[in-house]
Parts: sequence; structure tokens; C-alpha cells
Amino acid sequence: VFAESQLPDQASEIEKRRFDEGQGGVLTPVMCVDKLPSEIGSFADLVQESQSTGQNWDIMFAAVLSGRAGVAPASEAAEQAFKKMIDAIHQGAVSSFLAFNRAGELLQFS
Repeated sequence: VFAESQLPDQASEIEKRRFDEGQGGVLTPVMCVDKLPSEIGSFADLVQESQSTGQNWDIMFAAVLSGRAGVAPASEAAEQAFKKMIDAIHQGAVSSFLAFNRAGELLQFS
């Protein structure tokens, strides 16, 4: 799930300053991508592909779905997982996901 950091409505001056310094803000999911590991060459490839959508994003949240007996999960399972991830991001409950910035650096939230 790709998310964009935005300044919350009616932000205080402190929140605005922190946001301008690259901290704080509200994370809004803007797009989802369902890919098998074999479909991702590198993080740079994924960033380049995302740029073709024209959608801005700041953070990519990653999670893994396991399959069964060597078979990848069905698309329906991925859709359900995306909905749960999006809900979790809206609630700020992101500790169970890997999060990366556009440079591919692993992020840690406090």
C-alpha cells in the first residue's frame, strides 16, 4: 500500500512546522499493488513503475501473504488484505508492516 503524507485539516502552527521538517502529518493510502516476489526486480523498479501512475506517494507499506502447497494466494485474498492494511493505516496501527520511503530506506515509527 502506497501512502501520501498530508497536513491534517486545521493543523496547528507546531504541526505545520513539523510537517515542513518532514515529520508528522496524516498518512493517506493512495494506491495498492499486488505483486508476487518474482514480479519485483528491485525497489527502484517498483518506484519507477509507481511513477508511471502519476500518483504521488511518500511511504510504501509492505506485507506478505502466504500461499498453500506452493500456490500463491488468490486475488480475493489480496483484496481482503489490502482493505485490512488500509484500515490499519487510517488508524495509525502500522507496526505489523514494513515501511519504506521513496529511497528504499526502512522507516521506524515512534
